[in-house]
Amino acid sequence: MTRTVRVVARQTVAVDVVALSLADLAGAELPEWTPGAHIDLLLPNGLQRQYSLCGDPADRRCWRVAVLREKAGRGGSAYVHDHLDVGAVVGVRGPRNHFPFAAGPRHLFIAGGIGITPILPMLAAADACGSDWRLAYGGRSRSSMAFLDELAWYGPRVAVYPQDEVGLLDLDRLLATADPATPIYCCGPEPLIAAVEARTAGRDLHVERFRPTAVESEAGDQPFDVVLQRTGRTVRVPAGVSILAALEAAGIDVLHSCREGTCGTCETGVVAGEPDHRDSVLTDTDRAANDCMMICVSRAKTPQLVLDL
Repeated sequence: MTRTVRVVARQTVAVDVVALSLADLAGAELPEWTPGAHIDLLLPNGLQRQYSLCGDPADRRCWRVAVLREKAGRGGSAYVHDHLDVGAVVGVRGPRNHFPFAAGPRHLFIAGGIGITPILPMLAAADACGSDWRLAYGGRSRSSMAFLDELAWYGPRVAVYPQDEVGLLDLDRLLATADPATPIYCCGPEPLIAAVEARTAGRDLHVERFRPTAVESEAGDQPFDVVLQRTGRTVRVPAGVSILAALEAAGIDVLHSCREGTCGTCETGVVAGEPDHRDSVLTDTDRAANDCMMICVSRAKTPQLVLDL
């Protein structure tokens, strides 16, 4: 569902990072959300971008997101910084959560840069459930690291690692001192996530990516058919063309956003056939179930897929 919200507060929370507070245009309560959730901003210039909710889930009157100006971005973050002032009206969709937090006795959080945003509400949730948790937060410099004032409330549970002062996060030491059974939640730049993944095989690791990962596929890009279960219609998906693009070319409108396999907006149920998963959202367990797929990037290992469309 798409709704319209107004920017009711704007704050610079670090160099090139602004936090926006969003309220329903009609003053209604906003939908519930849980730590790790994100929303789509439907910008007036036609761009759609995903941002993690980083406020208080109990506050149904206001959502908060924080946006880093991406100097090498595609224009979305620049538009937010340059045009979304207090009073601006914007469309939103969601929330959705592909990075859910689970309560437990212990947690280890690892954040890099703007990756702190989905972690913030997780810290409050961990505190509320009595978890013995800690956060390692890295960034280029203190001035570039958002929400340091809020994180200071947690005292020594939070360790801050500005690269210009102490270098990169010492992941080997950090992970060696954590109980191997402790769930790990990590969000940040791809090099950080990749480094954590390389050191945590077999451990309870949860990650959220802002950029797609390169996925090697044995299936290649052979053409295949997609059958839409609800109508019985069949659409041919040529080599080198995504399912989403093939459906759009056939005049079929499907909810989507990033087109990169990172946001989860286009998640579609699989009724029959075997997907060739190429997204950066689903876990290995999700993929093994073969009951859903991201049609903006994933393809098929079988000559035909039957989708819940």
